[in-house]
Amino acid sequence: MATEASGADSEHQGRWLQLVIGIICMVMIANLQYGWTYFVEPMSKTQGWSRVAIGGAFSVFVLAETWLVPVEGWFVDKFGPRIVVTIGGVLVALAWSLNSMASSIPMLYAGAIIGGVGAGAVYGTCVGNAVKWFVGRRGLATGLTAAGFGAGTAATVVPIQYVIATHGYQTAFLWFGLAQGIVILIVSQALRAPSPNLKPLSVVHNPQTTRSYAPMEVLKTPMFWLLYVMFVLVASGGLIVTAQFASIAADFGVAKSHVSMVFIAGTVLTVAPVIDNVLNGLARPFFGWISDKIGREETMFIAFMLAAPAIWSLAQYGHDPVMFVICSAAIYFTWGEIYSLFPSTCTDAYGQKYAATNAGMLYTAKGTASLLVPYSAYIAAKGDWHTVFWTGAAANVVVAVLALVALKPMRKALRARA
Repeated sequence: MATEASGADSEHQGRWLQLVIGIICMVMIANLQYGWTYFVEPMSKTQGWSRVAIGGAFSVFVLAETWLVPVEGWFVDKFGPRIVVTIGGVLVALAWSLNSMASSIPMLYAGAIIGGVGAGAVYGTCVGNAVKWFVGRRGLATGLTAAGFGAGTAATVVPIQYVIATHGYQTAFLWFGLAQGIVILIVSQALRAPSPNLKPLSVVHNPQTTRSYAPMEVLKTPMFWLLYVMFVLVASGGLIVTAQFASIAADFGVAKSHVSMVFIAGTVLTVAPVIDNVLNGLARPFFGWISDKIGREETMFIAFMLAAPAIWSLAQYGHDPVMFVICSAAIYFTWGEIYSLFPSTCTDAYGQKYAATNAGMLYTAKGTASLLVPYSAYIAAKGDWHTVFWTGAAANVVVAVLALVALKPMRKALRARA
């Protein structure tokens, strides 16, 4: 840090402030995905909607959040981050306000679409800004930014559950939606983009491209589609667990069991989400930092090979309350890193100028993966969670191998042709 500070020029000033602002904004949209699970059962009981129908709303949210990020990224690359995140804050507040009034599935889906667009605007902008400001530390910077999204729900687990229990899920949607949107509106006014030709302040251990690829050029490279398939395969397992966490706990018969771990006591649905979301957040800068040191592909191999037994273990041991908490924590810790490793790899390979757009195109893989959530709910409705988890574990092993035997040589070849 001292070396960087002494050698920094004016172009780098304020980059840590930009990072902090991005993290705050990400914390404010975290509940839209990770807090959703607490509303599923109350909505089902109050409105009589099926889990599958409610799970469809979650998929719609993720699709809207991810598939429009390339468009939002283009606006960021063209006009800067402030205006895009400001609009995102308005949509975030509007979405959960609409959810609080939803009396039909179409209304719930409408709120999901609006929330997805708003969350995507915030997410894509903050990650894109991080990879631009921190050229030599992209893994760490995107990891810290994404950590806000992964761990942001941890502090609100108990408050949201309390409001739902005492005032109803509609009130929780309204209060938290407005609060989250207002905070985004305020802090986003200080966002700005760095110089388009910003150079790293320290030695870059991950090879960088010598040119910036325009989005249409990126889409023509086989390596992008390999990254896309890898992202889909590893994202699907984590999305299935996060979207249906409460339902999984209920089906395994542990949801209301009392446990005491890491100085936290309460039911599984109180203790596990706090631990899980903290570890989910920590995984992103942790593995991102490691990837800055040893390489993106090597880190992918390690992380995904750890994720496979983590997912498998929930199927095997999740019927015990303590083991359910431990196994789910392992899943969250070995899943969250995809949101630091993939955008960093994408920007290393395709350059900085169009970073927000290119990383946004890759991020749409999360939306593709979300299509498996309703299908997994359908399988689980037949009492077959084991098939879901075994498939997720196998997918992680496949992607771990692909990182070394396919992605690494393809990235080297792409750089040689630049």
